[in-house]
Amino acid sequence: MPPATAATAALPAAVPAASPRHRELPWEQARMLAHAAPRPSAARTVPLADAVGLTLAAALRTPQPLPAFDTAAMDGYAVAGTGPWRIRGAVRAGTVWEGLLGAGECVEISTGARVPAGARAVLPVEAALAGADGLVAGPVPPPGRHIRRAGEDAPAGGCLVPAGTRIGPALLGLAASCGHDTLPVRPAPRVRLLVTGDELDHAGPPGPGRVRDALGPALPALVAVLGGESRGVRHVSDRPAGSLAGAVHGTRDTDVVAVTGSTSAGTTDQLRRLLAEAGARMVVDTVACRPGHPMLLAELPSGRWVVGLPGNPYAALVAAHTLLGPLLAGLCGRALDPLPHVSVTGCVRPAPGLTRLVPVTWEGTGARITAGHGAAFLRGAAAGDALAALPPDWTQGSPAPVLSAG
Repeated sequence: MPPATAATAALPAAVPAASPRHRELPWEQARMLAHAAPRPSAARTVPLADAVGLTLAAALRTPQPLPAFDTAAMDGYAVAGTGPWRIRGAVRAGTVWEGLLGAGECVEISTGARVPAGARAVLPVEAALAGADGLVAGPVPPPGRHIRRAGEDAPAGGCLVPAGTRIGPALLGLAASCGHDTLPVRPAPRVRLLVTGDELDHAGPPGPGRVRDALGPALPALVAVLGGESRGVRHVSDRPAGSLAGAVHGTRDTDVVAVTGSTSAGTTDQLRRLLAEAGARMVVDTVACRPGHPMLLAELPSGRWVVGLPGNPYAALVAAHTLLGPLLAGLCGRALDPLPHVSVTGCVRPAPGLTRLVPVTWEGTGARITAGHGAAFLRGAAAGDALAALPPDWTQGSPAPVLSAG
């Protein structure tokens, strides 16, 4: 799949919400449109402890070389010249030995300590023989052995991590090691989840003719995996007719409203109608993939985003990965995740002209389709390792892009 930066210019323009139903967009194109649609949110500076999971707004640079000084990589003796070496002193991590070593001299040194001036290498303690006469014998190490030189990892001012990187534990540790106490970040987009459907029960086994709500519990966790901040779930009745519009327009302090169900053109489906009446800008009207139909992405005049997800649980999961995930990445200033292509095997019903999103489990260097991937069922996604996007011309064993199932 071509990178998002190269393909964005070729994408079709978004269409008004009130225009007639447009052709289904290819799945890859829909992802790129959703990613390119928003401007990244404004940056802010936060303490390191508050930055995990957020997105780096500017490149992480080190104000000093890494390491800042020549450092011992082993416990032993910093030696000058050839042995045997007379012990001049000792230096531990966090201290400095201020002298200058001459030929035939050494200092006992700990891992991480600053290497004294004049030292040619570090002789590991297990290779050294210290005598009662204050001399150390051992093989002469080659110059620079077991010394990490100043600036070996990065020079002062060097770019360590680019902007747009999601901040994890290692990045926090790296920032701290450079002396940073804060980081410039883009905050996680705030997402309100509206679950529609009068047929849903929200606790216990479902009653006769009813179904248990699966998306209310699942979507907040998926929003977090995709880089957003869930602002909670609200259940919205199909009736009266204006109930969804009230819920969408009444949502405050959020960047994205994700609506499950109500995306089709049935009697109780309200989302497209309210978007048209609000003068929303439709970015993605429908996508040529199954499951996940119908899904949509629109921008309200207020600048908030509306993602329409199908009501069937697995179809909603697919739609969230197709539109919501890329939208959140765009709001965070992150690049659209590249999708590795692996060989996929297994049984799936053909879908001419459509991309099929199926759960897969890893099998060696490839992946195998997991059973239980109907639009209404989450069994395959729960048991699988990832989702494979099978292109319309996919055949048994051919490669397909794979994305994390979350």
